[in-house]
Amino acid sequence: MGRAGTNRGERDPGRVRVAAVGDLHLRESLRGRFRPALLELGARADVLLVAGDLTNGGTLRDTEVLCAELDDLPVPVVAVLGNHDHDRRLGFRIAVRLTEIGVHVLDGTAITLPVNGVRLGVAGVMGGSGGFPGHPGTPDEGSVEHRALHRRGPADAARLRAALESLDCDLRVALMHFSPVVDTLVGEAPKIFPGLGCSELADAVEAGGADLAIHGHAHGGTEFGRTPGGVEVRNVSYPVIRAAYRIYELTHPRER
Repeated sequence: MGRAGTNRGERDPGRVRVAAVGDLHLRESLRGRFRPALLELGARADVLLVAGDLTNGGTLRDTEVLCAELDDLPVPVVAVLGNHDHDRRLGFRIAVRLTEIGVHVLDGTAITLPVNGVRLGVAGVMGGSGGFPGHPGTPDEGSVEHRALHRRGPADAARLRAALESLDCDLRVALMHFSPVVDTLVGEAPKIFPGLGCSELADAVEAGGADLAIHGHAHGGTEFGRTPGGVEVRNVSYPVIRAAYRIYELTHPRER
C-alpha cells in the first residue's frame, strides 16, 4: 500500500497502523462523543496521534472533558496542542493534565514507541502560519497574535526538523497542527492559506526523513496531500475526515 496506505487489514509484524485525528474542539456539549470509537482502537490501530485543537476554548473545563475522552485508551496516545488550546494561555496546564493521564504531549520534542517489532518515532510541534509559494505570509503586519503566528511557523519548522533528526527509529511521523503544504488546504479560501500553515514545515518534514506528516487546523481542507519531495501528508481535522479517526498503515523499509 506504499508508505501510508489506508489500512483495512489485521495486525502484521513490520507494519504500523497509525490512527489520527485533529480538531476535536472538545467541550461539555461533546462529552462522550468520541469515547466509544476510541475504546475500540486496540483492535484497529497501534497508536493514536492527535493533531491539536484538542479543546474548544483552552479552558480547564474543556480539558477535563478532553481527558475523559482520552484516559486509559488501549493504545499509546501522542498529541500536540493547537492554537485554540492556547486561547486562555493555559496550554502548559493542558499539557500537564494530559501527561498525568499518560498522553505523550510533544512540543519540539520526539518519542520512540515499539510497535510490532518496529521502532516508530513521532516528532511534534504546533507549527504556525508563514505562508507558501504563491501565498506569502505577512509577519510584519496585523495584530500581535497574527505576527506571532506568522513567525512561529518558521521557528517551529526548525524545531520539528531537529526533533525528527534526533530520533533513532525505523519509521518517522511528523505531527503538527498547522499544515505544511497547500494540497491539504484545497477547499479553504486561498486568501487564508498563509494563515493555515507554512511551507518551511514541509522542508523540515523532508529534511528530517519523515515517512508521513499529520496535521489538522484546516476544517474546510482536503485529507490527502504530499510535500514537494513526495512525503505523504494527511489533514485529519475532524470536520474533514468526519470520523473519530482515520487509520494509515506504515511499512518497515525491510518489508517494502
